[in-house]
Amino acid sequence: MHSRYADVADKSSGIQPSGAPGRTRFFIELLIAFLVTRIPFVSVPFKWLESYFHEVSHALATLFSGGVVSHIQLFPNGAGLCFSQGGWPLLIGFAGYFGAALWGYLIFMFATWPKGIRVSFAVLGGAVVLTILLWARDLLTIAILASLAGLFLLPLKLQLNRFLATFLRVIALMIILNALASPMVLLGLEGQGDANMLAGESWLPAWFWVGVWLATSALMLFLCWRRVDSAASRRD
Repeated sequence: MHSRYADVADKSSGIQPSGAPGRTRFFIELLIAFLVTRIPFVSVPFKWLESYFHEVSHALATLFSGGVVSHIQLFPNGAGLCFSQGGWPLLIGFAGYFGAALWGYLIFMFATWPKGIRVSFAVLGGAVVLTILLWARDLLTIAILASLAGLFLLPLKLQLNRFLATFLRVIALMIILNALASPMVLLGLEGQGDANMLAGESWLPAWFWVGVWLATSALMLFLCWRRVDSAASRRD
């Protein structure tokens, strides 16, 4: 009797037992994510998120390819820089936009793990704090990263796991949407940006790399939908 009642409750709320949202709820959350990324001032912290994961991806690619990371710098307008030496330039340059989209997808997957929602927030907040300790050198970057750490850690005071899961999914979708929009700016930059750097390293034109990043971000968004659709199909 209790199991049947729980099934009905899950259907009415749009949340599947797997932790994935229902199809309609997914599109509502995607719309919310899109609208928030377009609201002046309100969207700024979420642009910082995409920038953070972008620069951290550069840093991790540097370390994985044998280089050394000096520090990371973030700016109020959502731009960022990763200062490093050594490593494989092609991998490092590619990792930024690719990594941001991948992080968004992974965070979305974390948000479909009902028993691990609070752990996910704690791990992400801890990762930002670790970044402050390792690679933040200026007060502005420290302040921005502290804001992001609070964005992940403060919700842990709430007891509503369902709200936390929704919040985490919307954050993930905003990261992917920002990763989808950001590379387009590079097409108007002459001799600047990751795409132009990769063009110099590979002899492939900048627009090729922008296209790859756009395709990657679109793929991550599609994979999020596949997670939702497959969970809903099993439930049906």
